[in-house]
Amino acid sequence: MIVIPAIDLHEGCVVRLKKGVFEDVTYYSKDPAEVARSFADAGAKRIHVVDLDGSVKGAGVNTDAIEAICKASTLPVELGGGIRSMADARRVFDLGVTYIILGTMVVKDREAAKELIRAFPGRVAIGIDALKGRVAVHGWKEVTDSTAVMLAKEYEEVSPAFVVYTDIDRDGMLTGVNIEETRVMAEQVNIPVVASGGVSSIDDLAALTGIPKLFGAITGKALYDGKLDLKQAIARIES
Repeated sequence: MIVIPAIDLHEGCVVRLKKGVFEDVTYYSKDPAEVARSFADAGAKRIHVVDLDGSVKGAGVNTDAIEAICKASTLPVELGGGIRSMADARRVFDLGVTYIILGTMVVKDREAAKELIRAFPGRVAIGIDALKGRVAVHGWKEVTDSTAVMLAKEYEEVSPAFVVYTDIDRDGMLTGVNIEETRVMAEQVNIPVVASGGVSSIDDLAALTGIPKLFGAITGKALYDGKLDLKQAIARIES
């Protein structure tokens, strides 16, 4: 399992939200590129980036910040938020992004999402954000009737690069990861799974290593609040 540091972008700045609520935002840095460089220096193998504004508006918003992050190091960058068409995908790939993560269109426009995954083999992942087991879209503003596992299994046939599974109740809350639901996803779905939401300490990451087939774990707020040292976490977890 690899440890993947996160950069969430809002109005060009590095921020963290609690449960995806924009009214509960904490600003951490006005220089996303510098944050990316610090992650590279700590030994990260890739960087997870979310265009929060894009996830709500349905189009790329923080373009300059994303490009700066990609240029800040040689690390692969995975990006989610606002990617809902072939044109959107090409645009962010041109910025230097290595992997894109589809969110809303995975639920709302499934055939188009599958077509996009086929068009860029190995470079398109799916993001599944769940609230009490149900998938949420449009920046978590709308909760659907689909369950996370059912949705992920529908995409097995097109082989996404990976699936980012986020527990909304825990995202940005530092309350610990949802081991049980993450385990179910990793065991039942034949796609590499990346856990997201709730990592508060090295112990949370260590607990996730007990889940067979789990590819990675994303951490954000714990890093910014000083509760988790990225270099130490990578040395312990990835060894």
